[in-house]
Amino acid sequence: MAESYDVIIIGSGPGGYVTAVRSAQLGFKTAIVEREHLGGICLNWGCIPTKALLRSAEIMHYSDHLKDYGLKLEGGKVSPDTSAVVDRSRKVSLRLNTGVGFLMKKNKVDVIWGEAKLSKPGEVVVSKTAKKPMEPQPPVPKGVKGEGTYTAKHVILATGARPRALPGIEPDGKLIWTYFEAMVPKEMPKSLLVMGSGAIGIEFASFYRTMGADVTVVELMPAVMPVEDAEVSKFAQKQFEKQGMKIILEAKVTKVEKGANSVTAHVEMKDGKVEKITADRMISAVGVQGNIEGLGLETLGVKTDRGCIVVDGYGKTNVPGIYAIGDVAGPPMLAHKAEHEGVICIEKIANFPGVHAIDKLKIPGCTYCSPQVASVGLTEAKAKAEGKDIRVGRFPFSANGKAIALGEDQGFVKTIFDKKTGQLLGAHMVGAEVTELIQGFVVAMNLETTEEELMHTIFPHPTLSEMMKESVLDAYGRALNA
Repeated sequence: MAESYDVIIIGSGPGGYVTAVRSAQLGFKTAIVEREHLGGICLNWGCIPTKALLRSAEIMHYSDHLKDYGLKLEGGKVSPDTSAVVDRSRKVSLRLNTGVGFLMKKNKVDVIWGEAKLSKPGEVVVSKTAKKPMEPQPPVPKGVKGEGTYTAKHVILATGARPRALPGIEPDGKLIWTYFEAMVPKEMPKSLLVMGSGAIGIEFASFYRTMGADVTVVELMPAVMPVEDAEVSKFAQKQFEKQGMKIILEAKVTKVEKGANSVTAHVEMKDGKVEKITADRMISAVGVQGNIEGLGLETLGVKTDRGCIVVDGYGKTNVPGIYAIGDVAGPPMLAHKAEHEGVICIEKIANFPGVHAIDKLKIPGCTYCSPQVASVGLTEAKAKAEGKDIRVGRFPFSANGKAIALGEDQGFVKTIFDKKTGQLLGAHMVGAEVTELIQGFVVAMNLETTEEELMHTIFPHPTLSEMMKESVLDAYGRALNA
């Protein structure tokens, strides 16, 4: 007889495991199905290990600029130890992976190991995980349940996404990498071609450039990080180019030729001309697609659109008892969006008071390149396109005492307000530690804070956060330090 649960969650990434914890807190008998890694891509092959790599790159950058801080290194130049850099990154992931297992045990969530498929509404069949090419096959954790049929009143799909591959330019794990291979290089390539300048592409471009590789980025759109505000994008591009990165916009890779230990890309430019670029390795970072295959969605009639599951603001699909959250439920494909969606979904199921549908305009986006980029809400162009009468404030890092003291005086904070109501419509930042600062504006937007309230807020001195207030003041012609 099939074991029965109140809630079964398929996928243990940030969305899945957080939903499982909240489900257990709400008193539901809960199980989570995972086929590869507790913690999903984020903890094992995405958000967390990339930040560990980028931290190594940051330390490398500072070691190359010791004289800027009045310091000197006796006995030579610092150089990267590739295996040690990668090993540190993997240990960070393992620590968090273990932590997810602890959370499941602590909250009495059953972990079921294997591939899950919906045979009918409320019934999940779990089979042995199939081996994937080019990806490591982790050992099955101790104490988990295995193959079999399980039932639940509510099934939440949190299966995440995987790298998108372009026809004819598919990653091979050797010369053409996805983020999996880019995270565990056996040696640092001397040259690298990155196809795509979204968050994944530009973070790896930034990491490898800092580690000494000659990096070329090819982007189809007319701007790097095309979802960001135009001013931020242009500023970031100039900084990347100052670091020695080559960026080619409005271009696409149409063909690749593989050598013994290099790859030559045919890059079609805006004017139609084709330039051949040879590099040791190439990273394909042209986006991700939802993991919707093999779940039985077609048989059950679950509606999908462009590779993602269609849901309402609470994660409900068109089929009763089936829900979806995170990357598989569509953009923005961010771990923190997945976590919040999961909590909203399970609290709505439990009829928990005060649950609100997710507002995607209030989801912050962060890119951990150098310089960092962070944003929330409308860009200036989108605000104007919506016909809004706006005020725009800007404040540069070069006028902030803490930024100057840190030796990080390049960047700016930009805020956008509705001229009539004082509503904060958007905030955009580029520079040191802006991924830590952006949450201040996110909180302000959620509290429906006006410009007056922000102006009357006392920010500590000396901090980078003072630039946030100065940007608000600037939007109203009242900046004090610029």
